[in-house]
Amino acid sequence: MRVAIAPWLRMLRPHQWAKNVLIFVPLLAAHQFTDLHAIWHAVLAFASFSLLASAVYIANDIIDIENDRLHPTKRNRPFAAGTVPVRAGYAAAPVLLIIATLLALVINTHFLIWLAVYLVVTTAYTFGLKKLVLVDAIVLATLYTIRIFAGGRASDTDLSYWIVAFSIFLFLSLAFVKRYAELTSELPTGADDALRTQQLAGRGYRNADAPLIALLGVAAGFSAAVVLALYINSNRSHTMYAEPEILWAVIPVAVYWVSWIWLKTFRGEMHDDPVIFALTDRSSFVAALVFVAIVVAATVGLVP
Repeated sequence: MRVAIAPWLRMLRPHQWAKNVLIFVPLLAAHQFTDLHAIWHAVLAFASFSLLASAVYIANDIIDIENDRLHPTKRNRPFAAGTVPVRAGYAAAPVLLIIATLLALVINTHFLIWLAVYLVVTTAYTFGLKKLVLVDAIVLATLYTIRIFAGGRASDTDLSYWIVAFSIFLFLSLAFVKRYAELTSELPTGADDALRTQQLAGRGYRNADAPLIALLGVAAGFSAAVVLALYINSNRSHTMYAEPEILWAVIPVAVYWVSWIWLKTFRGEMHDDPVIFALTDRSSFVAALVFVAIVVAATVGLVP
């Protein structure tokens, strides 16, 4: 009997592993480009987080299977569609969790602690916090930020709290993007009051909450840009960069990108995971290249 491999791979959601590049943020921010030991530990941490994430996604898909079957796109997930038996998920999740833990032990106990924190928080999210209005978005932002903390511990890199503050606001904005996109995708044009007061399946939001969610998300995104501006004017940036004044050029790039993300969301063109959208969107890629070029120029200086 021939077994289709594609559904089994989709069960792991390998495209979601791209989120774990946040593990490398502390290394890049500290300019540790030549520390091979730190880089190797960061690579192991990336693998560990990716396997743990797959285990969590499997558990989440099993728990959400009934709600997913009612969703226009999530119904195509392997368990909801029936292309992978649920019992396979029950077997795969603990195996992935064990391998992720073993990799964490190879790195150091500090990283293992952050991996455990991530598992506890994401489990709490899966089993209840995702149903709490607003709390779910804050938890999602926290889960992204935990990856940065974990990356700092894995590579033994000092973590700037400017990065933490920037990350929390940015990821909070993306979490609200996700919720807004879900709410508006289930709300037809010209919907009556009954539909507008209907709750999103498996969540605590009502369709009528969409305008407020958008307002909160845009505010969080621009708050991230404000934090970035404050960092540029701080003593830390003056010790890290040859010409920190050049960094001011990243502010309009950051403002443009946040605005672009929300513009695409309002147009109904947002992926159900905004982080994946950001990693595959051409305009986001160009913005990232410009951002990196400005940071490099500030690091090395324009004048020899």
